[in-house]
Amino acid sequence: MLRVIAYVDGFNLYFGLKQAYLKRYFWLDVAALARSLLKPGQRLESTHFFTARIRDNGHNAADQKRQNDYLEALALHGVQCQFGHYLQQNRVCRSCKATWLDYEEKMTDVNIAIQLLTDAFDDIVRCSSGHLRRQRSDHADPACARTLSCQERHRRIPAASSLQGTQKIR
Repeated sequence: MLRVIAYVDGFNLYFGLKQAYLKRYFWLDVAALARSLLKPGQRLESTHFFTARIRDNGHNAADQKRQNDYLEALALHGVQCQFGHYLQQNRVCRSCKATWLDYEEKMTDVNIAIQLLTDAFDDIVRCSSGHLRRQRSDHADPACARTLSCQERHRRIPAASSLQGTQKIR
């Protein structure tokens, strides 16, 4: 049986769904989605969900509660959640020079990469294959799917710049 680990970028999933007007999927069971994408002979070993917790701005208590409820529901379904953070930045309008505070999500991509590599190089090989399904909401790049073979974990992994599109990582 081929064992699979799923990696979900929750930040980009949320904003991708929001941009596509698919709010009905905000409570998506990502573990069930990952299981539904398995091919015959594959078994889902684990699902990792990466995001950043909403920062308190004094006006978003309901948003924080919804996010916490969703993350708790994922955990109850066996999803392992890992968190980045938001970095506060001052923005300036180029035209009128107006300024405002903005928050930029950080560490999700790094945490995904670290977890994927940790799983790939783990001495106790828990998976035969890891699937990363990514649709970047913050960039206009196409969705891509990548497979990491843990059986080939001692081979060299190509540089990130060569990982465009859909391919198998060797």
